[in-house]
Amino acid sequence: MIETDELAERNARFADGGSFVGLKLMPRGSLTVIGCVDPRVDPSHVLGLQLGEAAVIRNVGGRVTPATLRTLEMLSKVVQARTGGPGPSDNHYAVLHHTDCGITDLAASPELLAGYFEVAAADLDAKAVTDPFAAVRADVGILKRKLRSGVFVSGLVYDVATGLVDVVVPPERVTA
Repeated sequence: MIETDELAERNARFADGGSFVGLKLMPRGSLTVIGCVDPRVDPSHVLGLQLGEAAVIRNVGGRVTPATLRTLEMLSKVVQARTGGPGPSDNHYAVLHHTDCGITDLAASPELLAGYFEVAAADLDAKAVTDPFAAVRADVGILKRKLRSGVFVSGLVYDVATGLVDVVVPPERVTA
C-alpha cells in the first residue's frame, strides 16, 4: 500500500520541480481526453501529455455515459465563466479505450451496466461493452450528437500488450 506520508514526499519532489508554475485552467492543447480508470492506461502517460496540456476525464471503461456528458456540460460552463464565450472552436475531444478492459468482465452483469449507461438492459448491445473498437465508434457517435458544432472528436484504442494506440476514428469536426 502506498501510504499518505509517501504521497506527501512524492508531492514535495513534484513541487520542488516547479512544473506547475504559471499553468492556466484552460488546457493549452485545447484537448479533453475521456479515458478509463485502469491504472495501466493513464492517458497523460500513454499519450505523452504534459501537465496543463489537456483535461482528462476518467471513468470505468472510459465510456461516454450520461454522467460524462454532464461533466462535459459543467466544464463548458467553467469555460464560459472564464472566457466569456464557448471556448476555442478547435477544441478536440478524444475518446481513449483500451484492450483487456475490466468493463468487459461486467458483461455478465447487464443490470449493473444498464444502470451505468442509464439505458434499458435490452439496449446494452449498442454500447459494445466487449469490443473496444466498436465502443470507441459508439462513444464518438454520442459526442458528435451532443457537442457543439465546430469542435473535433476522435477515437483511439490503446493496446495494453504493445503500448501503441490505434486511431479508430480520426479527428472529425462536429456539424450541427
